[in-house]
Amino acid sequence: MQHALATYLADPQPYSGLPAFYAAKRDLFRAGLAQTRFRLLPSEGSYFQCVDISDLAVPERDLPEAEFCKWLTSEVGVAAIPLSAFYGNGFDQKVIRFCFAKQDDTLRAALARLARL
Repeated sequence: MQHALATYLADPQPYSGLPAFYAAKRDLFRAGLAQTRFRLLPSEGSYFQCVDISDLAVPERDLPEAEFCKWLTSEVGVAAIPLSAFYGNGFDQKVIRFCFAKQDDTLRAALARLARL
């Protein structure tokens, strides 16, 4: 198994376009989110875009991050991850993250749904 992995990774050529590929997805998603009430946070070297939800025009913005993400998934149809899940004490700063490693059509559909908030 280790030999197969080394052979697989020996030629970086098939992966050389990945940074530009994911940068384009990030840029598409960020441009769409910039048209919403979500406040964008910096995103570099990641498949995730973190956003502040404090300025949303829905009362659910006052829910704890985890509850907001559950509501967002069930009622809006867009999944997000609460940043508080990464803190042992559940530190809630009204920041969630979206994964933009998706097909462009999926990103556009999510952006259309998020624009209503």
